[in-house]
Amino acid sequence: MQIIGIIIPESLMSLEVYSKWRKANKPLVMAQRKLRSVRLGEHLNLQFESEMTIRYQIQEMLRIEKIFEEDGIQQEIDAYAPLVPSGSNWKATLLIEYPDEIERKRELARLIGVAERLFVEVQGQPRIYAVADEDLERENAEKTSAVHFVRFELTPAMCAAVKAGTGVKIGCDHSHYPAHTTMAHDTLSALAADLK
Repeated sequence: MQIIGIIIPESLMSLEVYSKWRKANKPLVMAQRKLRSVRLGEHLNLQFESEMTIRYQIQEMLRIEKIFEEDGIQQEIDAYAPLVPSGSNWKATLLIEYPDEIERKRELARLIGVAERLFVEVQGQPRIYAVADEDLERENAEKTSAVHFVRFELTPAMCAAVKAGTGVKIGCDHSHYPAHTTMAHDTLSALAADLK
């Protein structure tokens, strides 16, 4: 998979080439996904995106939908490329995971606004909250969605501190789901590489 900093149609593989690449490289991408995932309690999973994970997502959508025409390829790029971090931020897919359908329905009604209550706290710096769902509204008066896209915009001082190895706490202070954790060293190292 060609990592070049920007995802354009010419940098993607054809369906045939990708099919072969996927067989050999899917475990590598899944390992990256696992490394870049942070669980908050039992039910919130933040999957921090990178160019590699988003490029893989686009290639997967093209493969699954058998898209090979220019307009369709560009639509997938337009949908997913904004999730690639831009050097001053971390972008993540928030998954709200409740396996039981009845419990999931009840909790999605209780967790309205949860995406905006996610925070990052770089040691010695003020807490920053997520900017959620910039592409479209993912909740209404009755419930929130099980999937949200969030962005944490870091200041230059925060970026420098993270790159220098300063610890980071990530959490949620929603009244129905208070949770936080210290980001694991390996995960933080991977995310530090996203910052300029």
